[in-house]
Amino acid sequence: MQTSTIPTENTQSHSFQGQNIVIIGGSSGIGLATARLAKNDGANLFLVSRNPERLRDAAEAIGGATQIVADIAAPQPTIFAGIDRIDHLLITAGTVHLQSLKDQSEADLSKVISERLTGPLLAIKAALPLLHPASSITMTSGQFATRPAAIGAVVAAAVAAVESTVRALALELSPMRINAVSPGWVDTPLLDGLMGEAKRQVLEQTASTLPSRNIGRPEDIAQAILFLMANRFMTGEVLHIDGGGRLV
Repeated sequence: MQTSTIPTENTQSHSFQGQNIVIIGGSSGIGLATARLAKNDGANLFLVSRNPERLRDAAEAIGGATQIVADIAAPQPTIFAGIDRIDHLLITAGTVHLQSLKDQSEADLSKVISERLTGPLLAIKAALPLLHPASSITMTSGQFATRPAAIGAVVAAAVAAVESTVRALALELSPMRINAVSPGWVDTPLLDGLMGEAKRQVLEQTASTLPSRNIGRPEDIAQAILFLMANRFMTGEVLHIDGGGRLV
């Protein structure tokens, strides 16, 4: 069992030395990038994923982490068994399922809502006994909340609900802090399954339309997440890391 150091009110450093950080969706993409940066800053890492093989590979890649096999769509109340306290909780799991509502099955619809909203809420509920007043929670919404796709109504509804949830829980869980990151186009394995061989061409074309003229990297979002974890004066906010995508 690993123990953590409770941040003091005067802490100004972004060091996470000795703190327990739980990352749901930590086996790839943004979650793994965040784990790597936090590990470098001295954190004790607990990675949660439903894929045991990817979880093992991720833990090895960052130099060691406690591995928890669980599905964010249906987290169990005992998901955090064995952890004595949680200083920071990051939830960044969830697929993107783009399909018109008329073609979407009830099972597909429920899966999106479970992964993006219901599951994260249940995970937060399970974590509450282990969180403390100086803890932080970071959720993940997405650009579809403000710029939905024509066949992404369900995803748009789910991520928009995440942003409302963050504002409400910032009041309910005070003085604990809760924020969200809203990534735009980020080059992660998630897009491999979504776009297949067309991925590179789509990303290059998309980059040309953004004010930043580039596509995000997982590390770009990870840096923002660590900022939200460390900044004791930010709560109830949604941080947009999208290369200016909301503006065009």
